[in-house]
Amino acid sequence: MSPGESFAERRIAHLDMDAFYASVELLRRPELRGQPLVIGGRRAIPSDGVARLRDYAGRGVVTTATYEARAFGIHSGMGLMKAAMKCPDALLLPADFDEYRSLSKRFKAAVAEIAPVIEDRGIDEIYIDLSACPGVAEDGGRAIARSIKARIQERCGLSCSIGITPNKLLSKIASELEKPDGLTVLAGSELEPRIWPLDVRRINGVGPKAAEKLKQMGIERIGDLAARPMDELVARFGRAYGQWLHHAAHGRDDRPVVTCSEPRSVSRESTFERDLHPRNDRQELSARLTGLCERVAQDLQAKAYLGRTIGVKLRFEDFETITRDLTLAEPVADATAILNAARQCLKRVRFDRRLRLIGIRVGSLSRVDQPAGRILRTAEPSANYELPLFDDRPVTQKSAFGNTA
Repeated sequence: MSPGESFAERRIAHLDMDAFYASVELLRRPELRGQPLVIGGRRAIPSDGVARLRDYAGRGVVTTATYEARAFGIHSGMGLMKAAMKCPDALLLPADFDEYRSLSKRFKAAVAEIAPVIEDRGIDEIYIDLSACPGVAEDGGRAIARSIKARIQERCGLSCSIGITPNKLLSKIASELEKPDGLTVLAGSELEPRIWPLDVRRINGVGPKAAEKLKQMGIERIGDLAARPMDELVARFGRAYGQWLHHAAHGRDDRPVVTCSEPRSVSRESTFERDLHPRNDRQELSARLTGLCERVAQDLQAKAYLGRTIGVKLRFEDFETITRDLTLAEPVADATAILNAARQCLKRVRFDRRLRLIGIRVGSLSRVDQPAGRILRTAEPSANYELPLFDDRPVTQKSAFGNTA
């Protein structure tokens, strides 16, 4: 199927909320509008209600930033200390994920009232299949997109940007072209003038490493990529990824909008404000591990899932990251069982460096009302050395998390 034929058959929208976390905060703090604002870190704001990036000290990262802050080069994932160098007077607020999740549910419910075929892609973005909606064949989806944007503004007080094309890949790109509060509708004839001049990193699935390899080949724009033979890309990147790059550059993507999907895992992680010593900071590490297990258990129970594979993720001071997994005989969803399994995983780690991050993951999920199925694999044996920082005794309901003294 050629790109032109695909464009005539489907109308897929990608909706991305504008600076979502920061916009939610501005609903509560409208007096901060128009100022550079960064969301990130865990520090409480001062008693006067205002914190500045210049006063921040720690290893937190930017969760999001308003467009005024982005004008200084601040972006998601950037260290807050680095962001402070770019805009020391920017305002800083800690993230409030409970509020963000609440607004996320509200904006998705508002969209569903108008266009119910929705694929949930995260807290602040969705795909919508508009193909069967009235009037879309005539105007490409512009009218219904405007209705969706107005409904979200009415119900939530927030703006969003929407891209509408024949497929998910192009719509993801299109939604970024006119931010904030943008609406971009592309037809087949606009692939070359609108998409090909863009940087290859605009393609969702082309990361820094792939972009660097493409740059070494003289490929920096999507049009450059489209001009290369598929065989050349396959020879450099392998069959699957090389073919995908070729199709992506030509705007080909036949993935459907998936309205119902099962999560593969539930996880939580925590980056420390300072590197923690395995022995000297044992009590704090135990508290962090406990808290993560409790939060994962709450997430599982809220979604009515059980999990059989418990995983621990550790990142050391030198940024080496390791994981350890344990598969249980029966699926669980309570913090006590998750913590017990996590401690067994940690027995297989040599703690000879400080830690900067710890995470807990529960996989091999099944619904509470469904049979768990057969065991996929057995647990690995413990190593000969013992964990020096968490009490490794079995956890009981009476003493849920052991002795951390």
